[in-house]
Amino acid sequence: MIHAVIVGDQRQIMIPDLTELRPGKRQLRGVRLIHTHLKGEPLSQDDLTDLALLRLDFIAALTINTDGMPGAAFLAHLLPPGPSGEIYEVHPPQQIHQIDFELTPFLKELEAEFDRQQNQTLETSQQDRAILISASKKHRLDQETSMDELAELARSASITPIDRVMQRPKKLHPKYLLGEGKLKEVVMQAMQQHAELLIFDQNLSPLQIRMIGEVTEMKVLDRTQLILDIFAQRAVTREAKVQVELAQLRYRLPRLSERSTALSRLTGGIGGRGPGETRLEIDRRRARDRIARLEQEHELLAGARKQRRHKRTQNEIPIVSIVGYTNAGKSTLLNQLTDSQVQTENLLFATLDTATRRIRFPEEREIILTDTVGFIQSLPPELLGAFRSTLDELSDAHLLIHLADISSVRLEQQIKTVEKILIDLELSETPVLLVLNKIDQVDEETQQILLNRYHATGTSALDKKSLLPLLETIKHYFWTEVEG
Repeated sequence: MIHAVIVGDQRQIMIPDLTELRPGKRQLRGVRLIHTHLKGEPLSQDDLTDLALLRLDFIAALTINTDGMPGAAFLAHLLPPGPSGEIYEVHPPQQIHQIDFELTPFLKELEAEFDRQQNQTLETSQQDRAILISASKKHRLDQETSMDELAELARSASITPIDRVMQRPKKLHPKYLLGEGKLKEVVMQAMQQHAELLIFDQNLSPLQIRMIGEVTEMKVLDRTQLILDIFAQRAVTREAKVQVELAQLRYRLPRLSERSTALSRLTGGIGGRGPGETRLEIDRRRARDRIARLEQEHELLAGARKQRRHKRTQNEIPIVSIVGYTNAGKSTLLNQLTDSQVQTENLLFATLDTATRRIRFPEEREIILTDTVGFIQSLPPELLGAFRSTLDELSDAHLLIHLADISSVRLEQQIKTVEKILIDLELSETPVLLVLNKIDQVDEETQQILLNRYHATGTSALDKKSLLPLLETIKHYFWTEVEG
């Protein structure tokens, strides 16, 4: 079946929208493109790029001889992923009347090979496969560090990062962030490696998400969406679930856009006054209504939390809160100090819910110890706002234990990130005890250098003996002042 006949000019033809033709994860579109090259030139790079980006079954360029008769034909088709890394195969030119090529059985076998390889990939890993992308004007080392963290975030979201692309353009592309040519390279790379996702380290505007999605026909996530997805997976209690859904809706509401013609259809119905609402307007109204209901529920939950906090403060028991970068070991430390069983996992944002326990010292003295959600660089404002009632517990703390991972190559950056968030939360006046955790993962010389540099206490949350100096420091802080 001929889908379209297009008349172009000597420079280009405009290919129509093919997204409705065999959409989904199939490698071939079911469309063959035959066009003419009036000057006898072979397939151009633009032709081959279209072949890959549009997932055409086959592309052919027919040339015209000076006498007006058909000349040589240039043919090319996609290749399944292989050791060579080649995306397509270009056939030697042949005169049209000499072509002896059974296209239909060839394409059936080609598509079967694509399917076999894709099924093998799915059997090997049940997780989504993603290419990580960064377009930034930051220093290259900072860009690489941020990309390392993005890879950790992806793994925490049960996504397998299979490759990364970094670009440092003089000017960020307003529509695609990356340069358009670079984005096309990424799409071909994704197709060759069976990637389903593109994850950007930068936050994307609604326009960029829409435009990149249209060019790539792939699911596109930015850093904030990825973090929100992790929070949605980790939320256990009702309060955490409400906070996460609120953050997601607040992020998505301004990004609701008319991405298909179906959204512009009217839904007024017979007897309705005026033309009715568009689907987009309904989606927005429902989102706003849902936000309003969640905010009411959030206020009730926050009120109950406030009452519990008030009871604790009335007892005049010292409150110590553990803060720090995500995956620094806060929950593990709480478990060791209080013999608790708070869930721990070597993943970013393994814990979202605040846990509160007591530590009893000799002479009938005790403190209340609380664990909080971890911080991260570029923490989405929507999350910070949604979790503010939880983080408000920090304002009741008499002492903050700032726990940092001494083994992290980003130690200094992580410490500064947490300090900045504490300032944003108006907690700069609360005393802070810096504790460098995971000392068992670095050598003794490195330990001493970093502990001295940051005037910090060293611990390994997995080793109870190493926690004795920390307990002594806490005890000395509170009861020396009381006794003095």
